[in-house]
Amino acid sequence: MSERLYIKNGAPLKLSGDNVFDRNGRHVGRRRGNKIYAPNGRYAATIVGDRAVYRSTDSASVGSPFATSASAGSASADRAGSAMWGDEPFT
Repeated sequence: MSERLYIKNGAPLKLSGDNVFDRNGRHVGRRRGNKIYAPNGRYAATIVGDRAVYRSTDSASVGSPFATSASAGSASADRAGSAMWGDEPFT
């Protein structure tokens, strides 16, 4: 199953199971509940609706490190940026 998420500026992410990939197919995180953790286990983003945003109030949470994998890139179009509270993840 593959779902779509977008980062704050509207760039697409692909959610495949609990794995999160950027538009180039790079494994950027793993979902645990409504949070995404980077391969090193550090907090990367919070999922709010269909957006992934970095929120400093959530940054103290820690996940487990994991080995990255690859996925096919995405030809999905960007969405409009969002004015929601939080910073841009995966930059």
